[in-house]
Amino acid sequence: MSDAVRVLVVEDEALIASFVEDALSDGGFQACSVHSGEEAMSTFCDGREGCRVLLTDINLGDGITGWELARQIREITPDFPVLYMTSASTPDWESQSVGGSVLIQKPFAPAQLAAAVSQLLGGATSPG
Repeated sequence: MSDAVRVLVVEDEALIASFVEDALSDGGFQACSVHSGEEAMSTFCDGREGCRVLLTDINLGDGITGWELARQIREITPDFPVLYMTSASTPDWESQSVGGSVLIQKPFAPAQLAAAVSQLLGGATSPG
């Protein structure tokens, strides 16, 4: 499993983070979970985790939002794949999201999440 695509998961609710980790694992991916946008930036900039996709909740409590996190990561790596997840309505999707990103509405099935990540990667890893 060491060759699995690593996904940087940013979710401030532990139960949802655990569900997402399991869904990604079932889909053939490996999750690297953090609980805030600031932690995500630190992990991304550190680079040791080798994450190839950002999967972020939009509302992350105090601190930067998922929208802002994605913009900051795209300033460093312009084509970095971004997948947003939210349970809120998404009227800001077109104005706030980074180009070429995908949004998945909570609640979602594990297979939907794996399919969305695969879609972002151009089908490089098919959901299992």
